[in-house]
Amino acid sequence: MKICCIGAGYVGGPTMAMIACKAPDIEVRVVDMNAARIASWNSDALPVYEPGLDDVVKEARGRNLFFSTDVRSAIQAADIVFVAVNTPTKTYGVGSGRAADLRFIESVARTIAEVATTPKIIVEKSTIPVKTAETIKDILAANARGVKFEVLSNPEFLAEGTAVEDLKQPDRVLIGGERTPGGEAAVQTLADVYARWVPRDRIITTNLWSSELSKLVANAFLAQRISSINSISALCEATGADVDEVARAIGKDSRIGPKFLKASVGFGGSCFQKDILNLVYLCDHFALPEVSSYWENVVKMNDWQKRRFATKIVRALFNSVADKKIAVLGFAFKKDTNDTRESPAISVCRDLLAEQARVAVYDPQVTEEDIRRELLGPDKQDSRLTVVKSAYAAAEGAHGLAVLTEWDEFKTLDFKRIFESMAKPACVFDGRNILSLEALKSLGFRVYGVGK
Repeated sequence: MKICCIGAGYVGGPTMAMIACKAPDIEVRVVDMNAARIASWNSDALPVYEPGLDDVVKEARGRNLFFSTDVRSAIQAADIVFVAVNTPTKTYGVGSGRAADLRFIESVARTIAEVATTPKIIVEKSTIPVKTAETIKDILAANARGVKFEVLSNPEFLAEGTAVEDLKQPDRVLIGGERTPGGEAAVQTLADVYARWVPRDRIITTNLWSSELSKLVANAFLAQRISSINSISALCEATGADVDEVARAIGKDSRIGPKFLKASVGFGGSCFQKDILNLVYLCDHFALPEVSSYWENVVKMNDWQKRRFATKIVRALFNSVADKKIAVLGFAFKKDTNDTRESPAISVCRDLLAEQARVAVYDPQVTEEDIRRELLGPDKQDSRLTVVKSAYAAAEGAHGLAVLTEWDEFKTLDFKRIFESMAKPACVFDGRNILSLEALKSLGFRVYGVGK
């Protein structure tokens, strides 16, 4: 068997590396038109930072795992073609700001139809709206010159930072296909690939539309829990309750459970906001305005939480941060990843820069180039923004220190040294509730957590 994956990003690269590692008899080719990205996958500096990913890639690369820009040859040779290209939110036209932009999906479908000369199983791996498979099937049927295709949905449920473990021991693998003999056979073929290492009872099969919708709903439910506990964090601050204590109390209820009840500056990442807005658009499309409004408020609450955190910094520093240095620790949207997409740090830093603050950012994995691009855009400069090489450099001379990513190294910093280097009064704003506020108070800091 030969597998091809179109798209060498956060989903395609790690997923294909794991398949190649666990199934050494299957040839796996990951292709992408971005030559620099492919070069990184073929080097010792992978474009995706995930704990354990280096070892998985090195075990299979060159044996049965290959990265290249030769898209057409990989498609021609493959029995199964995974589609893992980007599906960003539209920024133009109908559905702008909510609907998924499917131009890359459509382009891939047309390329497959043009190149393929033998039957293939096409697997949607990108996060896409319901009924996208219909679009792919229409394009393939109209251009395929008699070649037979089966289209499956196989959404990813990886959490960045734990993607390798999620791939090794997934909660479930979801495969959706048509309820036809050809569709059922294709589902079984893909299930057999995953069954090399995933127990059969964790491989769930559904129809195409249930699979496509399940991905959006899973992310919506997770994001909803975060927005829910963040809304309560504001009430805790107003009443003197402690949001961590509240979360622990309600999390003991087996009907609720403890996961995703950690109050913070807000959620980020490539999926949550995009998928909820996609769900909102779908609900509007199918004339369900009440459902649309319900889910849209999850995003609104998250945006409000980020603004509220930045406002808290300004108010604590005597209602002005103009010309004051603010140290920002963490820029990735969560620890153990270099992904900055929709990171709360972007919003908070922009708000502080708009208030004329001098912002010094440190993140152990995100590059200065990526930080500047996210905050300023391409080829723009702002002398008030600096990117530094350590937390101590960020804190030196700062009036406030904001923790925006829960990197483990921030828990073990020498805060006595940091306090001595900062302007006084020195304030710490823990946007992830990972520090001991009492210990910081004893050193002389003014401390502010979320929901405390």
